[in-house]
Amino acid sequence: MAKRVFTFGKGRSEGNKGMKSLLGGKGANLAEMASIGLSVPPGLTISTEACNEYVQSGKKLPSGLWDEILEGLQYVQQEMGASLGDPTKPLLLSVRSGAAISMPGMMDTVLNLGLNDEVVAGLAGKSGARFAYDSYRRFLDMFGNVVMDIPHALFEERLGQLKAERGVQLDTDLTAADLKDLVEQYKKVYVEYKGEKFPTDPKKQLELAVNAVFDSWDSPRANKYRSINQITGLKGTAVNIQCMVFGNMGDTSGTGVLFTRNPSTGENKLYGEFLINAQVNV
Repeated sequence: MAKRVFTFGKGRSEGNKGMKSLLGGKGANLAEMASIGLSVPPGLTISTEACNEYVQSGKKLPSGLWDEILEGLQYVQQEMGASLGDPTKPLLLSVRSGAAISMPGMMDTVLNLGLNDEVVAGLAGKSGARFAYDSYRRFLDMFGNVVMDIPHALFEERLGQLKAERGVQLDTDLTAADLKDLVEQYKKVYVEYKGEKFPTDPKKQLELAVNAVFDSWDSPRANKYRSINQITGLKGTAVNIQCMVFGNMGDTSGTGVLFTRNPSTGENKLYGEFLINAQVNV
């Protein structure tokens, strides 16, 4: 059977920049950067061929793929000295799409995957309560919207109500205790809208997130984008699973996009934008 999961990070990778059709643009470039020694957080890429198999098999993970994903996850855990679902050494993951041709904003992303009540308590003890519960509420919102099809507006409504009650304007003005309360409100949204509780098993979260990214390849917006831009002949999207790097740990962290040239004019100088103490789905 052809290889479907490719690991990368800390000076080594199982792929390279010439494998865009198989690993997608993002996966191929992550592999290349890791292999030349750049500081790339460890991760794994599930191939576009696996996506094609998923679609062909009635939107179910192909036989044996889950075991291959868990094997790749084990590599990441060993590299990081942390484990998915372990409150004492918590590993959190990002799960992102990545087709061979860039389709910005058309497919799905999940950040901070691996959090539940036990893991967030462990994370709070290691890295601070406000950061931990801010990450948890972000995860509940994103996972609910992307994976469980819960409208983002329902989470925004609860956030807006809490800020009004606390008399604050900005998310960053909410305390750790406020965010802990918000987490409980977000969990209620799952029950009220879906009739089921938020899935607390981190490996189940990962499986559902991989399915959601594969599903997003065939979403109406992705199909429309490919039609408008005359993108044809692609097998599907890859899935990039990578340990989290956090932009929301305070005023000394941030998130953004940086180019080595101006993407509009081609001018040979650094160009980008960023937000302090934030997370963005890029």
